[in-house]
Amino acid sequence: MTTPTNAETPAEILAAARRDHAALVERGLSLNLTRGKPSARQLDLSADLLSLPGDRHTAADGTDCRNYAGAPQGLLELREIFADLLQVPVEQLIAAGNASLELMHDCLAGAFLGTLPGAEGRWADAERVAFLCPAPGYDRHFTLCERFGIEMIPVPMTDQGPDMDVVERLVSSDAGVKGIWCVPKYSNPDGVSYSDETVQRLASMETAAPDFRIFWDNAYAVHHLTDEEVEIADLLAACAESGNPDRAFVFGSTSKVTFAGAGVAFLGSSPANVRWYLERAGARSIGPDKINQLRHALFLKDAEGVRAHMRGHRELLQPKFEAVERILSKQLAGTGLATWSTPKGGYFVRLDVLDGCAREVVRRAAEAGIALTPAGATHPYGEDPQDRTIRIAPSFPELDALEEAIEGLAVCVRLVGAEKLVADQG
Repeated sequence: MTTPTNAETPAEILAAARRDHAALVERGLSLNLTRGKPSARQLDLSADLLSLPGDRHTAADGTDCRNYAGAPQGLLELREIFADLLQVPVEQLIAAGNASLELMHDCLAGAFLGTLPGAEGRWADAERVAFLCPAPGYDRHFTLCERFGIEMIPVPMTDQGPDMDVVERLVSSDAGVKGIWCVPKYSNPDGVSYSDETVQRLASMETAAPDFRIFWDNAYAVHHLTDEEVEIADLLAACAESGNPDRAFVFGSTSKVTFAGAGVAFLGSSPANVRWYLERAGARSIGPDKINQLRHALFLKDAEGVRAHMRGHRELLQPKFEAVERILSKQLAGTGLATWSTPKGGYFVRLDVLDGCAREVVRRAAEAGIALTPAGATHPYGEDPQDRTIRIAPSFPELDALEEAIEGLAVCVRLVGAEKLVADQG
């Protein structure tokens, strides 16, 4: 495969990329980089869960986990493990089912069908409901907005988090802006972690809507990839100190800690919000899967047990992210055709190609048998105004398949980028 140099002209890069792409298509590859799923080897780290809880069925407080009654807020011993990791006081933390996305859906449904603490009425009766959406961001947040008919307002991301000047201007002037989506640590897809200043400004800013909510999706709270384990400021504490105790809903889960399809999700918030949520949850469920929560508590043991377990994940993931960095640097550095993130944690790499090229790169990759997340998925309504951002998910493939896919992706970036430069010159 051709490796470009800084001395090559766009025409020379294009000629070489055409040859390389034709060779890729000829090989008939079948490679997938679409979603950030744990690999089978990562799931194997939690194999002992399948033999738990054994013959034990009683929680620390005496609750019989096999039966209906007890622990509507989730098992205390499991909440104690995750309270500090998610920066939520244990009495303000709910342990629920297996999906944090489900909790986000329920909070939105509750806001539309009922009245949030501090609200003047139901969102369903509001003239307009809009959410701020830092972009690029997480496509499933955008899907939830579409599901509920929530208007999405894109906000640019910076290396400190969302552009807070834009956020503060929008929330202070428009009572229809009811919330903001945030992935505050190792954000999806660019790996940015919010600065202390950003957290403080989110907590203390003036909002026109009295029921404004921050949906704080701390999905990668313990998902480090380097020795520098990033910590972020405590949003719940900052909200309380700023006189806005009900502002934040904090979400987390074990989806990428233990079994992605059979973990435990968490919701943390103010005492008032927790009461509000539990009152409504009681109408749709007798309670969470206490047996699954018990097996997780027995398996993980304590917060240090979670950290030790995640070091096992890092050993499997770090070489994959290093391979992405190595190959993109070798194939694209100095060409001016792309830039990319080098995350310290999380599950994704953000690749930015020349404006107007992302969809075509994804299409050319598909021709070569390399499946990528659709271009635009990182933006509200599936529309990236610059058509430049591509999300890379390195976690699932084996290392050799990942390397092959990134090599092929780099060819497609060079091909499409050089086509644009040659066309612009002509």
